[in-house]
Amino acid sequence: MTNLRPHSKPAGVLLLLTTTVLFTGGALAQGMAGMDHSNMAGMGSTTDKMKMEKMDLSALAKLQGKAFDRAFLSMMVPHHQMAVDMAKAVLPVSKDATVKAWANAVIKDQMQEITQMNTLLKGMGGVNTTMANTMKSSMSGMGDMIKKSKTPDVAFLQGMLPHHASAIDMANLALQQGQDARVLSLSKAIITAQATEMLDYRTWLKKRGL
Repeated sequence: MTNLRPHSKPAGVLLLLTTTVLFTGGALAQGMAGMDHSNMAGMGSTTDKMKMEKMDLSALAKLQGKAFDRAFLSMMVPHHQMAVDMAKAVLPVSKDATVKAWANAVIKDQMQEITQMNTLLKGMGGVNTTMANTMKSSMSGMGDMIKKSKTPDVAFLQGMLPHHASAIDMANLALQQGQDARVLSLSKAIITAQATEMLDYRTWLKKRGL
């Protein structure tokens, strides 16, 4: 479970931020451009649905300090929940043991972080419903897309790549504009864990010519 004990903002935040922005910028672009949409027949406008992961964070970017922390957590909870829903969707139809293990890890890790974020929100005045609803509306239908895919393992990983990248974008923003040490700690954990997972997913896809 992520350690959310208060601490001061680390001196190396800017280095971590710069390195991760460079990594995820390319990862998001490749995750979107490299998707094999032919494997997702019957899902409607898959390309349009996947573009939702290029999130508009302009409203969040305008905030600072406590207001940012509350808005960030309010958005990240439903964002994590969608990852959990996607992982649950692929499990019964997956044909790959590695993908199943990754899906189970997503469920375990992100449910733990959802619990932590909800606990933090209780001390910050509760959920910012406007920000939460904005996030929810941008991510509908991902689970159904995976279930309907002819290659659900591929669909899951290709969907998780931009999803993880957008979480890292939000976490990077938190390192710049957040105030609560526990939010900063969580953001660093998200960056580390999800960047590693993205590398694993891309390696799996590359081995299959995707």
